[in-house]
Amino acid sequence: MAVALVYDPRYHSWDSWASLMCELYANQQLEIPKAEKDWKKWAAGFKGIDLLANEAVPDPYAFNHWRDWVEAVINAVNPAVGA
Repeated sequence: MAVALVYDPRYHSWDSWASLMCELYANQQLEIPKAEKDWKKWAAGFKGIDLLANEAVPDPYAFNHWRDWVEAVINAVNPAVGA
């Protein structure tokens, strides 16, 4: 069974989702995000973690809202349903 690499952001606030990602990738020592307004800086750090180096994680600076970026990340890294 394939495991999701990124949690679905629906029904989460920025703080909730980012905290889950920090917990999921605790070994990567992700910085705990300061505030939603700084999401792009945190997302750039997330994009740079070792485990995602070979994935097509999109540049967060190309997005206006964090949820849009996360949806693009999910499409890039999570295994397809039924795969």
